[in-house]
Amino acid sequence: MQTVQTIDELKNILEAHKEKTIGFVPTMGYLHEGHQALLNIARKENDLIVASIFVNPAQFGPNEDLDRYPRDIERDTKIAQEAGVDILFTPTPEEMYPFESGISIQVGELSKQLCGESRPGHFDGVLKVITKLFNLVQPTNAYFGQKDAQQLAIIETFVSAYNFPVQIVRVPTVREADGLAKSSRNVFLSEQERKEAIHLYKALTLATDIWKESRNMEEAIGVGKAYINEHTSGKIDYFKALTYPALLPVSEPASHLLFATAVFFEKARLIDNILMDVEEV
Repeated sequence: MQTVQTIDELKNILEAHKEKTIGFVPTMGYLHEGHQALLNIARKENDLIVASIFVNPAQFGPNEDLDRYPRDIERDTKIAQEAGVDILFTPTPEEMYPFESGISIQVGELSKQLCGESRPGHFDGVLKVITKLFNLVQPTNAYFGQKDAQQLAIIETFVSAYNFPVQIVRVPTVREADGLAKSSRNVFLSEQERKEAIHLYKALTLATDIWKESRNMEEAIGVGKAYINEHTSGKIDYFKALTYPALLPVSEPASHLLFATAVFFEKARLIDNILMDVEEV
């Protein structure tokens, strides 16, 4: 595995692999089994695997956890190598953003729901770094986890709308044995909060089951919220159902529905979701 920190190094190495299929896994590091699942699938489907580790300051607000975001580059490098990564790109913020262009990408309506509602500008920052990374790596396939469903919907829509020559591969959420979605932020949970956190997925499952049986969305959402309030000390940021990938209110028939929640604990904000194919229900 080659580890590079500069854009010029990355471009020089990739120049020799133009004829190969490239699988790309962009991450912010502190890799866990969820990232490993992305890397494993990418390894099976491509000739060359590129992964990036970059804690992107553009997607953090002024009161968010940029400085606290967990980092362990030595551990991450080992995990990436064991997963079969060929090129690991680990740039600094100065390398990625050497000057302020004054040009911005604005997500618009897709960013006004779910996480975007309480994190203004977050997804603008996501598309800023994704655009740069896609232009640099020029991947055949790029792999994203379903756990970050709003991010996934935005990237899928962005790539389709602006004709990026890359296939977005959607990978199911990887969970702990008790159902908790794998996340780098789980390390910030107290022992008691860790026990409570499993109830986010249970609440989502309960809500989807109720909707399947009754088609009563108001009841399904109400029961899901009540379950989280009863079984956790966390504060609900949102608990919603939307169409996917348009992320619109469920007022008309849709082929896919996203049940999603975010809950604030003392030192961590956890998200989880269930993406449902309505035609299979």
